[in-house]
Formats: sequence, C-alpha cells, structure tokens
Amino acid sequence: MVDENPMKDNLYLGVVLVAVVIVTGCFSYYQEAKSSRIMDSFKHMVPQQALVIRDGEKMLIAAENVVVGDLVEVKGGDRIPADLRIISASSCKVDNSSLTGESEPQSRTPEFTNENPLETRNICFFSTNCVEGTARGIVILTGDHTVMGRIASLASGLEEGPTPIAMEIEHFIHIITGVAVFLGVTFFFLSLFLGYSWLEAVVFLIGIIVANVPEGLLATVTVCLTLTAKRMARKNCLVKNLEAVETLGSTSTICSDKTGTLTQNRMTVAHMWFDNQIHQADTTEEQAGAMTGKRSPTWTALARISGLCNRADFRAGQEDVPIAKRETTGDASESALLKCIELSCGSVAEMRRKNAKVAEIPFNSTNKYQLSVHEAEDKPKGHLLVMKGAPERILEKCSTILLQGKEVNLDKKMQDAFQDTYHELGGLGERVLGFCHQYLPERQFPRGFKFDVEKVNFPINKLCFVGLISMIDPPRAAVPDAVGKCRSAGIKVIMVTGDHPITAKAIAKGVGIISEGNETVEDIAARLNIPVSAVDPREAKACVIHGSELKDMTPEQLDSILRNHPEIVFARTSPQQKLIIVEGCQRQGAIVAVTGDGVNDSPALKKADIGIAMGIAGSDVSKQAADMILLDDNFASIVTGVEEGRLIFDNLKKSIAYTLTSNIPEISPFLLFILLNIPLPLGTITILCIDLGTDMVPAISLAYEKAESDIMKRKPRDSEVDKLVNERLIGMAYGQIGMMQALAGFFTYFVIMAENGFLPNTLMGIRLDWDDRSKNDLEDSYGQEWTYTQRKQVEFTCHTAYFISIVVVQWADLIICKTRKLSLFHQGMRNRILIFGLLEETTLAAFLSYCPGMDVALRMYPVRVTWWLCALPFSLLIFVYDEIRKLIIRQCPGGWVEKETYY
Repeated sequence: MVDENPMKDNLYLGVVLVAVVIVTGCFSYYQEAKSSRIMDSFKHMVPQQALVIRDGEKMLIAAENVVVGDLVEVKGGDRIPADLRIISASSCKVDNSSLTGESEPQSRTPEFTNENPLETRNICFFSTNCVEGTARGIVILTGDHTVMGRIASLASGLEEGPTPIAMEIEHFIHIITGVAVFLGVTFFFLSLFLGYSWLEAVVFLIGIIVANVPEGLLATVTVCLTLTAKRMARKNCLVKNLEAVETLGSTSTICSDKTGTLTQNRMTVAHMWFDNQIHQADTTEEQAGAMTGKRSPTWTALARISGLCNRADFRAGQEDVPIAKRETTGDASESALLKCIELSCGSVAEMRRKNAKVAEIPFNSTNKYQLSVHEAEDKPKGHLLVMKGAPERILEKCSTILLQGKEVNLDKKMQDAFQDTYHELGGLGERVLGFCHQYLPERQFPRGFKFDVEKVNFPINKLCFVGLISMIDPPRAAVPDAVGKCRSAGIKVIMVTGDHPITAKAIAKGVGIISEGNETVEDIAARLNIPVSAVDPREAKACVIHGSELKDMTPEQLDSILRNHPEIVFARTSPQQKLIIVEGCQRQGAIVAVTGDGVNDSPALKKADIGIAMGIAGSDVSKQAADMILLDDNFASIVTGVEEGRLIFDNLKKSIAYTLTSNIPEISPFLLFILLNIPLPLGTITILCIDLGTDMVPAISLAYEKAESDIMKRKPRDSEVDKLVNERLIGMAYGQIGMMQALAGFFTYFVIMAENGFLPNTLMGIRLDWDDRSKNDLEDSYGQEWTYTQRKQVEFTCHTAYFISIVVVQWADLIICKTRKLSLFHQGMRNRILIFGLLEETTLAAFLSYCPGMDVALRMYPVRVTWWLCALPFSLLIFVYDEIRKLIIRQCPGGWVEKETYY
C-alpha cells in the first residue's frame, strides 16, 4: 500500500533541520569556548627564588616576594626575578633572545649606554637568564609592571577578529538563506494565489527551502579543515585553530622574526682571515666540514688559540650526538669556536689536556679581550700566551703577524689589509674576533712560574697577530627557496627583528628578503657619493628601518613605507613596535601572518590574522598566542602551509560548486508543480536522500583533491573580490550546470510518465485530479483509467527515477569540479576518495531504489535499467561543455569566458 499521509514528509524535514541546527550550534559553541591561556604560560617563566640583601644580610626568598628597592644578586644559571638596574657586575652576560631576538648573550655593566631600555647595558629584565658571571642590581619594576609583564598584558588584552574563512562561510550562509527564504516565501504566496490550501503552501515553502539549503556543507567544511590540518601535521605544522589553515592560504604579507625562524638560532663560524686570505667555513645545519685551508701552519696556530682561549665545553653524555647539535656550556661565540675546532681538528679536550692552562684573564668590557697562559705542548719547558677579543684591541697589542707559519713585521700594508677585511666581514653582519699568541721566553717564565693576573707579571704587548674569525647566526638552508616561492606567490615577506640593523640587513640579503640588486637609501647614497638626505626614498625598492626611526613615525609615514617599498627590514624593534607594524600592514588591507619564537613576539602573534610560533625554540607564551606551531622551527614550512591553505580554499569552492548545482534540479520540480499543475516530479524525501546521502561523500572527497599546478603562481586572493561563493560560482552552479541537470531529471520524468500512458500535454493542469483521493477513474492519454493508489505509485517511481537522474548527472559534475581551470586530462583521476565517492553515490542510489521495504519507508520504487540511461547524454553534455569552457579560459586568459565563468 502507498503511504498517503502528506505530513510524513514534514516530519522527516523537521527532524533533519533540527539536527542541522543542533550540530551547527555545537560547532559554534566549540569555537567560542576556546579561550587564550597566554597568562597561564607566563607562570612557567617566573623564577622560583631570588637572593636578596636586606638590612645587610643575604637571604633566599620566593621570587614573588621581591619588592622595588631590593638589592638582588644573580649569577650564571639564574633567572632574573625582576627588572634590575645593575650597580656592580663581573663578566656578567644575560640571554635576552626571548625578549629582543638577539641570538648572542649581552654583557651587563653599571654603565648607562643607551636611552632605549632594551639596549642599555645597565638593566636586566625579568625572566631572562644570566648565562655567566655575577651581578648586583636594584629592583626597579616587579610583576605586571616589568617589561615582560607589560608584554603579557599587551598580548592577553588583544581581541581576535573573525578568520577569513569564517567571514566567507557567513557570507555564503547569508546568500543561501536570502535566496531560500525569498524563493520559499514568493512561492508560498504564489501557491495561495493560485488556489492551493495553506497547508499545501507550507509544504511548498518547506520543500523549496530544504532544496536550497546545502545540509552537508558543515560536515564538508569541517572535514576539509581537519584533513588539511592532519596533512600539515605530517609536514611539521601543528594547527591549533582549524580555521587558521585557510587564513594562511589567504596571507598576503608575512612579518617574520629573524632569530630561530630565518636563521638556525646558533652562532656559527662563517669566515676566517689568515695568511692574508679570507677562508669560508661551513655554515650549513649539518656542518660536515668546518672550513678549507687546513694545511697552513697559520691555521694550526689559529685553531689552537680558538680551542685554548675558550671557556666553553660540551655537556657530558652527548657522544652519539653530531658535534654541530651538541649542547655546550659557555656563551654563543665561544661555543661556535669550540664546535668549529672540534669538527676541523679533532678533540679540543685533548688539545687542552696537552696544553694545560696555568693562568687566565677573563673577558671584560674594559679590556675587550680574553687571555690565557698554557704549558706549551711543543715547548717542553716553555709557555704559550693566547689572546682573543675585539679585533682593533688585539691589533694594538701586536707588532708582528703570522704568515704561512712565519712571523713578519706588522707593516702598514698588512694593517690596511686587516682593516679592509674587518670592514668587509662586519658589513656582512658577522661578529668578528681577533686572535694572537706569543711564546714566552723560557728563561724568564719557566715551568712552575707563578703568573699573577692581577698585577700582570708577564708581557701582553708586542704579540704576534694570527688572524680573524667571524661568526654569524646563519640562515636556514631552505629559507631562500621558501622566500622565493612566497614572492612568486605574490606574498610580501617583511623581516621584523630586535637584532642590529647591519646583521638584519645581511641576513635579509642572504635569504632573499632583500633581492640581489635592490638598494636601500643608504646604498644609493654610498654609490652616488651623496648625502642620504639627498636621495628620494621612492627610488629605493628596499629599506631598513631602525626602531628609533619607527618610534618617531606617524601612522601615515609608516603606511607610506609599507606601500612604497616591496622589501622591508625593521631592526631593533620593541614588542610594541612589532604590534604597530602588524596593524600598519592590516590597514593596507593585507592578511598578515606573523612568525616568532620569543616572548617579545607574542603581542604581534596574537594581533596577526594568523600567528605562527616555533615549536623547538619558541617560548610557551608565543605558542599560546599563535594559531599554528612549526614543529621544526623552519620558515620553509610556512610555504607548505600557504599552499595547503590555498588548496583548502580551492577545494571548498569546488565542493560548494558541486553541492549547489543539484539545487536547481531540486527546486525546479516544485516550481513546475505550482506553475504548470503537473504531478510532483520529485519529493522532499528524495531531496534529503540527495543532500544527505548521495551528495555528501562526493562533496567531502573533493577535500582530498591535489592542488592545480598554478596554485602558487597566483596572487593572494583579494578578500573583497574573491569570495568563497561569488556571482560566477552561483551563475555556473544555478544558471548553467544546474539547468542541464534539471533537464535530465525532467526528461526522465516525462519518459516514465509517457511509458505509463501520460503524455506531456495530458500532464499539464492534471494535478488537482491527480491528487484527488476520491477520484479512482482518472484517464490517461490513451483512455486507460487509473486509481489514486496506482497514480501515486507511478508518481513515486518518477521521484525515484528523477533522483537517479540527478545522481547520474552528478557523476559528471563531480568530475568537472575537480579543477577550476585545468582539463581533467591534465589533473588525472588519482583521487581515490573521489572514485570511492562516485561508487558510493551510485551504490546508495541503487540500494534506495531496489532494496525491499523502501517503498514503505521512503516511498521509493524500483526503476527499470533503461531509465538509468535517460540522464547519460546530459551527463556527457555537462562534461564536454565544461572541458570546452576551461580550454577557452586557458587559451584566452583574461577573456570574456574567464571573467564570466571562472569561479
């Protein structure tokens, strides 16, 4: 028996719509419930105890009990408990990398050296580490008032706006809701006007709204984002916020930190100058070979000084770790020398054992050198004095120079060569150290001599200059290629660092942020030998801005720099200034990604459209503020993220285009039902079978589609113009492909009706008699009489066949949605999930049609095999039509077809 209850469809619809609303609400709650844990992560940075001097007595107190005015003592290994003004120090160095981005520890002295608190040497900052030496300081700020505390407040106080994908989906929902409600209400009143009952009009209203709403969109979007996040996790990108994936794909500007992101975050020997030649060392991350020129006796002497005049050492238990990756005790420069010599010459520990140290003068800011005296291995009864330090200070103490192992006078020619080399290496942003030595006379200084380092009872002048060694935190190997890919993808990369401008500029040139041949204002002035003020800033494509300059800029001046210079480096920037730079980029309409690893980066990470923290070197604070974490700390991983983000936007477009196309063949049966008074070609139950059954898996399968070949050659999408759903997509889905699918459905409908005796001309205006339960003698085109039950069985068979026709034409629709511009023959059919989707929707359609009991449960009846074939020509037409359209787009880029149909 045929179920004659017209309200059963409404019950199904109500249940489904309520379920969709509940799922959507849960998803929204999940998004809203996520709260920032930035302030919590700061707790891990608070030192536990502090050594203070109160009333002349030293006492160990909890760090939170330190107050302004306390006198605090710190030593190597301690974490600074508050902001301190130094009053005395002995060889004190602090690691400010998490605050300023400087990769090398900074010396602390009582001297006031700079008006910028972040640069002056007489202030230590809360939560930074003292790496060596000792110091005493007066507490000047505590808690939230410290520099670090203000950064925490700045980061936690920033509000995050909606992500681009959230705005796009909201825009899409507004469009679909508007269309659905407009059509539903219009045909509700039209049906009332044409004489239908209010109950029938409500059924039409619900049917049209359901046909317009893509119920599977939420699942499709969630699956797309989740799949992409999993793919990125395999490529060392951990996504904390799923929506951030697409945001990265929309990025038009990347503001990148230098230390640890573009660079390796470890000082490494880059160049050596000896025998009046510059030798290049291996600065790769593996450092398989340290340098060339190892056969020279001068190199042997230089290596020995570097190993002996050095307080760094390897931590125990790292025999199986590669030398370049081993942890050390000592500052960054000495660690770089230690690793270089260990790689080039063998065991430094053995060298030190054979040349025992008998005296040492540690480095200090007054002398600017470090000196040690050793029992010389090659002089059984004598001593070797070795010294390293600031090159100009070392040169002052030398009268000779070692060339090819022989001492010669240090004449003006060699001094000029020294100065040229010093300036050249310094101009590369490298830290340069000078090295010298001297064998002490055996008669005056025999073995057992008591060397006094306070009164200095041994010669420290007229020494022999050996060479220079320069060090730098070198760029990561993959970064230049990644920056190049960003540039070809239309993404502007800006370096924002707390490091020195010379170093920042050198790294920027090394990684391609400043392209070869592009000059700054200073470069142009130097080339033309004119004052900097005489150069038009607009002539320089590149620029390096110091934090002190940025401090005095108005927002309009900053906007002018961001607009007119394609290649920009900001150096010596404070956390507040990093935030100002991000806001300036956003004023230009850019979607901004910020990378960083330090606490100083956290406000900018939070403010950016997408914040990207470093997983290895990154602080807890930066990781909490970020939306994405690079597990390998590699800038190159961002390019992977950009490609994945663009891919997800492409695939969502394709999925929505596929989903929306079936709306027209779903809506049009209701329109003709009302306007032409024909029996209903498609029921609301079968509409739900399409939207939640056969269309769901194919739509999701498009999330697995590989990127098209031009994906990283396009400019970043303009969020004002290139919407997820635009008029071209609607035009293609509704006005072209959707119309062809509707024709396929109606062709099948009229074929079945004709085979059962009802020709098209007979069907027009027959609806009232057709749906009249009391009329059991309705005649068809050939005079045969049909009962109400028989008529409904034919109608429901038509519903099933119309449903199958949509499945058949959706085969072609799914295949054409694989690409937006390329031919299927370029892209191929390598998406196994999509192939599974084709099989799944076909199998499900056959199951719903032929499974016993479906006539009772869903009012779906078996259809003849020949009725499957009715839609095949239309499916072929859709495929051929779209292939021709894409061919024209490829052959005539920018032409009318692309402007009107490329979505």
